[in-house]
Amino acid sequence: MAAYDFLSVRLHVDADLAEGQAITLNKAQQNYLGNVLRLKAGERILIFNGRDGEFAATFTTEGKRVSLVTEAQTRPQTPTPALRWLFAPLKHARLDYMIQKAVEMGVGSIEPIITRRTQVSRVNLERMHTNAIEAAEQCGVISVPVIVPEGGLLARIEKWDPAVHLVFCDENAIVKDPLAALAALPQGPLAVLIGPEGGFDDIERAAIGGVPSHTRLSLGPRILRADTAAVAALTLVQAARGDWRG
Repeated sequence: MAAYDFLSVRLHVDADLAEGQAITLNKAQQNYLGNVLRLKAGERILIFNGRDGEFAATFTTEGKRVSLVTEAQTRPQTPTPALRWLFAPLKHARLDYMIQKAVEMGVGSIEPIITRRTQVSRVNLERMHTNAIEAAEQCGVISVPVIVPEGGLLARIEKWDPAVHLVFCDENAIVKDPLAALAALPQGPLAVLIGPEGGFDDIERAAIGGVPSHTRLSLGPRILRADTAAVAALTLVQAARGDWRG
């Protein structure tokens, strides 16, 4: 039996959830359920808020107003994954893609960093949050990642928590077996760092190398685009040390 209900519509809501609760929808959600999906009164969907688990809910109408009434909980809340993802943001569609894939890959924290060669200096956090929510709705994710405001790489490294092992995806690293390298890491929380397509400069490399708990990781003999590198790195980490191992 499948772990998820792939047939039902899933919707993220901000309200606290409990059985038998009326949920007020915003205009965008009302339009989506009532006009786009054309749900009828009495139809059932699934809702979650990232805190209280997933619930079945019944679609109700009263004149032009639509709302939801919660039924039984369908899945308990899962803890936020400990995996952090630090990356140099890209432009528009490619950034949207990276955010969606990171959610699907099970990261718990999305942390844009500004490097000397980053293509953009500011990111739209609201757009990132929207993309994360949409990916969670589509893929059965209950724990929505935290999105951290953008910050400079050197400042982030300077305040690095030594308890978090930093996996530094480095195009200059000697090509070795990445799964073996990850499997040898000490137990504890991990963070994955993906740089800009222009790579890190010497000052940034020296700062990263100064983190006591870090590992330089090669992603193979080919130079990957930043969005491809993010998917490859998160796949390796989840396969070697993440929740894919059950």
